[in-house]
Parts: sequence; C-alpha cells; structure tokens
Amino acid sequence: MERLTNTNVLSPRKQLFLITWPIFIESFLHTFMRFSDTFMLSFISDGAVAAIGVVNQIMMFTFVLFNFTAMGSAVVVSQYVGANNPKGVQKTIAHALVTNLIFGMLITAIVLSYKTKFINLFDLEPELFGYANTYLIYVGSALVAQAMVLTISAILQAMGYTKDVMKIVIVMNISNVFFNYVFIFGSLGFPKLGVAGVAMSTAGIRFAGMFILFFILMKRLPIKLSIKTFFTFDKTYLYKILGIGVPAAGEQLSYNISQIVITIFITSLGATALATRVYAQNLMSLMTVFSMSISKGMQIYIGQLVGAGKEKEAYRNMYIGVRIALTVALTIGSILAISGNQVFKIFTQDPDIISLGVIILIIGLVLEPGRTSNLVIISALRAAGDARFPVIIGIIVMWGVCVPLAYFLGITMNLGLPGIWLAMLTDEWIRAIIMWTRWRSKRWMGKAVVERAS
Repeated sequence: MERLTNTNVLSPRKQLFLITWPIFIESFLHTFMRFSDTFMLSFISDGAVAAIGVVNQIMMFTFVLFNFTAMGSAVVVSQYVGANNPKGVQKTIAHALVTNLIFGMLITAIVLSYKTKFINLFDLEPELFGYANTYLIYVGSALVAQAMVLTISAILQAMGYTKDVMKIVIVMNISNVFFNYVFIFGSLGFPKLGVAGVAMSTAGIRFAGMFILFFILMKRLPIKLSIKTFFTFDKTYLYKILGIGVPAAGEQLSYNISQIVITIFITSLGATALATRVYAQNLMSLMTVFSMSISKGMQIYIGQLVGAGKEKEAYRNMYIGVRIALTVALTIGSILAISGNQVFKIFTQDPDIISLGVIILIIGLVLEPGRTSNLVIISALRAAGDARFPVIIGIIVMWGVCVPLAYFLGITMNLGLPGIWLAMLTDEWIRAIIMWTRWRSKRWMGKAVVERAS
C-alpha cells in the first residue's frame, strides 16, 4: 500500500498532485473514449449519436448502482490505509469484489430481460430504436464486467496505485479507437458492422479490462487473498462499505434518475435537441474531467488523513483542491464557450444543432463552478464518513427544484434545451452553496468508519 507521504517532506499541493495526476489521465481517457465513440458514430448519422446517447443514460444509471460497492469500498480502504491496517484492507476488498460480482450479474440479467421496455421510456423513432436496441444488447451483456472494473479500479486507487489504473485505461482507449474504426469503416479486412461493431468493441474491451485489473490487484495486495476469504462473510465490513456506499451512490442515483426524466423532456423536443444534448455533454465533459479527477484524488487524500486522525489537515487541504479544480474548469469552459461554433463542427454540419449547442456551452460556463464545487466537496465529505448529508440535499434539490424547473422552463415556457440547462444550473448552484456551508461547519468531523491497527 502507498500511504500519504510525510507532510513535512511534501506540501499538500504536491501530495494531492502525486495522487491526482494519474487519475486525471485515467478520467480524461474515459472521457475521450466516450468522445471518440460519439465522433465515430457521427459518421453513421446524427440519429445514431442520439440513440446511443439515450442508451448511455440507461448505462450510467447501472454504473451508479455498481458504485454502491465501488465508492463505499474506496472510502473504507483509503481510511484503513491511513490507519495502517492491512487486515482491514484485505477484508474490505474481499467483501467488495464478491458483492459487486453478484450484483453485476443480477443487473445484467435485468437489463437484457427488459431492454425493450427501458428503451421505450424514451419514445424513440423506429430508426433510432433499432440503433439503441442493437447497442444495448452487446453493451448490456458486459455490465457485470463494468461492475468489476469500477470496483477494482476504485480499490487500487484508494490503496495508492493510481498509475496502475491509468496504464490499463490507456490500453483500453487505444483498443477502443482501433476497433471502433475498423468496425465502422470495415478496414483491415474487418466486417463493416456500424453501431453493432461499436457496441461489440465496447463490451469486449470491458471484459478484457476486468481480467487485467483483477490480476494487478492480486499482485498489489498487502495480505494475499485466499479462496476461503471470498466465502467468509463478516457483516461488519459489509456494513462499513454500504454505510458509505449506499448514501454516496444514492446521491448519484438520484442525479441519474433525474437526468433520465430530463432526457425524456428533451426527447419530446425532437431529434435536434437530443443530438445537441449528446454533443454538448461530450464537450462539457472536458470541463468536468479535471474536477472529477480532483474529486477522486481528494477522496483518497482526505480518507487517508481522516483514517490517520488528521482531521484538521483534511479541513484545510480540501480548499486547495477545490481552488485548483475551479481554476482549470473555468479556463477550459471559457475556451469552449468562445470557440463553440468551431468545436461543434467537429461533430456535425447541421446549423440548427451548432447554433443551439453554442448557447448551451455559454450556459455551461456559468453552471460549471457549481458542479465543480459539488464534485470536490461531496467527495471530501464522503471520504470523511459524512455520506448521508449530500444525498439528502441532493434528492431534495434535484427533485424539488431541477426536474420541475426543467419542465417549466423547457416545455411550459417553450425555452427548449436552453431552459432545461438553466434549470440544471440552478440545481448545481443551490447544492454547491449548501455543501460549502456543510464543510465550513466541520460537522463531518468525528465520522470516520475505521479503527487504527493496534
């Protein structure tokens, strides 16, 4: 395990940098993978992009379910690392892997059994339905692999092995771009499979990533896991994981369900609005990728500090991370807002999509400070053991403000996609102000979930 470097040797900024830079590369590459999928699918049609965007809403929903275990185990492992308790790390990992393997198989079975009903929620046109159905068959079959990839990656990062995850994601990205290209265009003797080829590529890469990450984890463990360990149940460790994971994933679950509802609103606005949303989200993810990296790094950093009993240091150092994340996100957001017309032409030549997308990027520049603050501060609160507060506030604001306001502005007031984006802006800023207040109150102190090794 790689514990925090002695604070007398490196400054908090340098320690956070050492944890975060591999996570940034990994997060950027995950974003690039979605970006490249969207870019290559645009050679098929804007309709294919819109249809896959809808399916990805379903996929993101399942990813949040898998994060019940992944996020919980990451926080518990990071606190055990800080507490210098390798036995706690071992037990936590065994329970996390078994839990998400079973859960992943269950979710895979449900999605494949009810795929038509899930897609019909969005009332797609017949051509778009065909694309969505094909994609969901293949990618849905790999959900169990994705569950394990999320869990093992989170555990390795919490143990300090962020570079290992980064290297695997690099390989996965290169493979993804290669197979997307050959299957879409029928190059190098491969069959021309279109959307089905992209889906097969995505599914196959996730299974390969799962096996490689598991092998690396077994090599990195401080205490080797025997087969017996996977069949030894201790409710104490499961409760620790779920005590953090259920509220943490609950906040994301609420967000993703609200986004599915909002996607249904956007679908009623037509294919142009739906395609614009997919393109805009891919571009805006460039703003959030660094914030997500800082939030993951902050979760590891704060978790280890809290596990080591250094809560005052955790309090001060969170502000360093959020300032860095805000600076980078606003810089990238400004560039995108200024050059929106040019960057949208990378994906499409449709003037209606381009003009609408430019407006969305400008609104996104104002939205981003709120979203960045939420990502970083909520991760810090979770790492300290204060996982319930963010989910309670999230549910209240998302469903009490964001969803009804999105319908009112977008549909009732006929503002369309910009109106819906203004509703999301309001949601992010309200929650950000509340999260800032919570961290400053220090009410999260004393909520650590692990004990130091004797």
